[in-house]
Amino acid sequence: MNREKVSTVMSGYVMILLLAAAQLLMAYLLFAALRVFSLPGIIAAVLANGVVLLMWAGLFMVHPNEAKVLQLFGKYSGTVHESGLKWANPFYSKKAVSVRVRNFESGRLKVNDSSGSPIEIAAVVVWKVFDTAEALFEVDDYVEFVRIQSESALRNLSTTYPYEPLNGGQTSLRSHPNEIAQALRDEIQDRLEQAGVTVVEARISHLAYAPEIANAMLRRQQASAIIAARREIVSGAVGMVDMALQQLKELDVVELDGERKAAVVSNLLVVLCGEEHAKPVLNTGSLHTG
Repeated sequence: MNREKVSTVMSGYVMILLLAAAQLLMAYLLFAALRVFSLPGIIAAVLANGVVLLMWAGLFMVHPNEAKVLQLFGKYSGTVHESGLKWANPFYSKKAVSVRVRNFESGRLKVNDSSGSPIEIAAVVVWKVFDTAEALFEVDDYVEFVRIQSESALRNLSTTYPYEPLNGGQTSLRSHPNEIAQALRDEIQDRLEQAGVTVVEARISHLAYAPEIANAMLRRQQASAIIAARREIVSGAVGMVDMALQQLKELDVVELDGERKAAVVSNLLVVLCGEEHAKPVLNTGSLHTG
């Protein structure tokens, strides 16, 4: 397995000065050889001038957050990370690799969650290259490798967790975004380790039931919300009835027997739990005309 090693190269600015001086010197020697018409001197000056011209090909630029991978006739020689104008063996091939932070959003994948419900899910993955040698030599195309493996990890994660919690503390895709994001990041990182890539962050960007069951699931969610609301209303109404009965007894407003107490409780619960406003009814059963 290829591992990155940092290559030390010369400053390009220093080499420009040295090569310019050497170029002037070679030109002077060639001119001097031509003046005296010395064939060996002319040949030597021409060859030396050709060598200097070849040395100019060793200059290359490294941009910020970029690395240059050096190879000599197919053999990996090292990586240059320091930005600026540099010089290396002119026979080196120099491949640029960006080490900037990148991100991409996967397409909307249609998968089944752990309970078998079809869902649509997508994720945003933030990543960067940390080992240029592995990125170039261990996989064919590291950018495409990141995309495919990230979508594969997302599919696998979706089948591990339910869309929403089926019981109290269960981790689900919808209710535990931070836990799911960490699990997704770890799974993608495991798949990309061999490609010299580190995952900075991975988060779900889209999550929904598939269209064919969306309406049914919406009705189920609405029913669950209504049941939870009713439970709160009944609990509050019972507390208010109990408080009302205690205050009537403490203030000695009226003395209620069991039958009347049951009637009061029934009427109060109807008023407090009913969806419509209560309509007062005048009870005239105790009025007598004479």
